Amino acid sequence: MATLTALLPSVRPARPGRLRPDPGRLGPNWYAAVMGTAIVANGAAALPLQVPGRLAFATAAWVLAAAALVALATARGLRRLRPRPAARAGLDDPAGAVFFGCPPMALLAVGYATLAVGDRVIGRGPAAAVDLALWTVGTLYAVAVAAGVPYLMITRHTAAARRADPTWLLPVVAPMVAASTGPALLPHLPAAWQPVLLYGCGALFGASLLAVLAMLPVVLTGLVQGGVLAPVLTPTLFLVLGPLGQSTTAAGAIADGAKATAVAPAGPVAALAVLYGVAVTGFALLWLLVACAANVRALRAGMPFAMTWWAFTFPVGTLVTGAASLARHTGLGVFTGLAAGLYLLLLGAWSAAATGTVRGVLAGRLP
Repeated sequence: MATLTALLPSVRPARPGRLRPDPGRLGPNWYAAVMGTAIVANGAAALPLQVPGRLAFATAAWVLAAAALVALATARGLRRLRPRPAARAGLDDPAGAVFFGCPPMALLAVGYATLAVGDRVIGRGPAAAVDLALWTVGTLYAVAVAAGVPYLMITRHTAAARRADPTWLLPVVAPMVAASTGPALLPHLPAAWQPVLLYGCGALFGASLLAVLAMLPVVLTGLVQGGVLAPVLTPTLFLVLGPLGQSTTAAGAIADGAKATAVAPAGPVAALAVLYGVAVTGFALLWLLVACAANVRALRAGMPFAMTWWAFTFPVGTLVTGAASLARHTGLGVFTGLAAGLYLLLLGAWSAAATGTVRGVLAGRLP
C-alpha cells in the first residue's frame, strides 16, 4: 500500500465543476508523463521506415514533451519555495524515493529528442547546445539517484525484499538512458572530448547494467512471493522492459559512436551490440507477453486509471529504439517489422495514458 500511496499522491476529491491544481502535490512520478511523450518522438525518429509525416509527427511529440517538462519543472520549482521539507520527505519514504529516477530520464529523453527532431525547429547548433545541457544535468542527476537511492535502501529504508516491485528499477536504469543518448552528441564535441564521452557512456552502460542485474532478481522474487499486485499497480510490470530495451539501444548507440569517431574498435563493438541486443530483446518480448497478460487480467477485474498507466509508454518505447538499432546493424527486415509493431503499441499506450491524465486533471481528480 505504501507504493500505491506514492504513485497516487494527487488523487483527491474536488468540488463539482472546480479544478484545483496544486503544484505542491506533483511528485517526481509525474515526470513519467514527460518520458512517455518524449519517447514517442524518439521512437518515431528511430524507426527504420520512410513513412510520410513521420518526422513532422515526431517534432510535434517533442514540442509537447518539452512543454510538459518546462511546466512540470516550474510547478515543482514553486513547490521548493514552500516552507516544508517535501523533497526530503520523499527520499525518506522507501516507496516514493524510487520515483526520483524519473526526472533525470525525462531530462535525457527530451534532450535527445531536441537533437533528433527539434533541430527542424530551432536549428542544429541550438539543438545540440540544449541537448548537451540537458544531457549533462540529466546524467549527473541520474548518477546521484542511482547511487543515492540504493544507499538509502541500505542505511535508512526498511522495505522488505518480498515487497519489492518493478518501481525499484527506476533509479538504477537512469544511467542507462544517459548511456544511450550520449553518443548522439559526439559529432558536436571537439575531437579531444569525443573519447571521453564515448568511454564515459560505456561506463554508464556498465554501471547501470550491473545494478539492474543485482536488483532484477530481488524484484522478480518480490513479484513471486509478494502476492498478486493490486490492479492499479499492475502496469508497473512494464517497467521491467525499460532496462532491457534501453540497454539494447545503448549498446547500438555506443557501437554507432565508435564507428563514427574511430575512437574505439568499431567492428567488435558492433558485433557485441548485436549479440547482446538480440539476446536481451528475446527476453524482453517474453516479458512483454507476461506484462500484457497480467494487465488484460487486471483490466477485466476493473483496473482504474492512475498515473501508473504511464508505465505502458517509456518501456515500450525503449523496445522500439532497441529494435530499430538491431535493424540498422543487421539489415534484417524482421527487426524493422518488430520496431514498427512495437511503435503502434506505444502509440496506443500513450493515447490511453494521456487521455486518462487529461480527464483526471479536468475532473479535479489529479492536480
